[in-house]
Amino acid sequence: MTPSPLAPATLLTRPLTRRQGMRSLAALTTAVLSTGALASCGTGAGSGSEEIVFAAVPAESSQSLEQTFGHIVALLEKATGRPVTFQNASDYAAVIEGQRAGKIDIASYGPFSYVIAKDSGIALEAVVAPTHEEGVAPAYTSLCYTREGSGIASLADLAGKKVAFVDKASTSGYLVPMKGLMDAGLAIGTDLTEVLAGGHDASLLALASGEVDAAFAHDTMIATLEESEQVEPGALVSIWESEPIPEDPIALNTTTLDAGTIETIRTALQTTANKPALVAEGICASEEECALPEEIEWGYAPVTDADYAPIRALCAATDAEACQAVS
Repeated sequence: MTPSPLAPATLLTRPLTRRQGMRSLAALTTAVLSTGALASCGTGAGSGSEEIVFAAVPAESSQSLEQTFGHIVALLEKATGRPVTFQNASDYAAVIEGQRAGKIDIASYGPFSYVIAKDSGIALEAVVAPTHEEGVAPAYTSLCYTREGSGIASLADLAGKKVAFVDKASTSGYLVPMKGLMDAGLAIGTDLTEVLAGGHDASLLALASGEVDAAFAHDTMIATLEESEQVEPGALVSIWESEPIPEDPIALNTTTLDAGTIETIRTALQTTANKPALVAEGICASEEECALPEEIEWGYAPVTDADYAPIRALCAATDAEACQAVS
């Protein structure tokens, strides 16, 4: 796959990936609704629709994202007895504003975008997040990559370079890298040129094609791109890895789902959204064939809003632009 051309401080226009847009949540509400970005989503349980709408912030191409959430959608349909539609959102803002407008009942967020949504007043309940091993707390990391032989060995070496980030509402693709760069004495936009790629895959593909000097992405994206032969194994090397980050939560819209449905969905996700249970339920033929989002090796574990306090602490430390939406 060839990435679209990139420009400093702009976003890719490749279809069905993230675009920049967290400057003003109030303005985004109007923009999203007026463009009809989620007009075909349904209206959520709160307005009488039997359909349940599930959306996810896009970390990769929409087609791949929809496929990997397929088993979770099947689980929810079996548990609730209702049709569940997976919505391909165009960006982080579309998911946040879709839940605010009552168009999305369930959403898989990044940690930062969840905090933005929750703290901006949307009635959300975080219920599960992915983990690669049963009994291990959900967590992942952000990595900075460069091309093999680039001569870049640390974040400090990014001074004067062109660097790809994901989206200003991305945890591992922007907020955590921003803190890492601050610790290295660098400021985005002042000491290096910022490029917003729109997706974790797009960030690394821009690096692989030589459009940027370095790129940030979450910890499993390189494996995804190497396995799909979009990036040659070993072509990109990591020069930095963050401390563990709370994993991506799935959050329920408590204004569009009734209490009984919320309890059913919460129970299904917390007890059955893992490979062994999905096989036992007949949703997956085997654990080896049971694909889950983001290369999840085991499944989902329970979380609460309190698990995302570290993200709020990062906002306090960085004063990132998108953090202005966080109380």
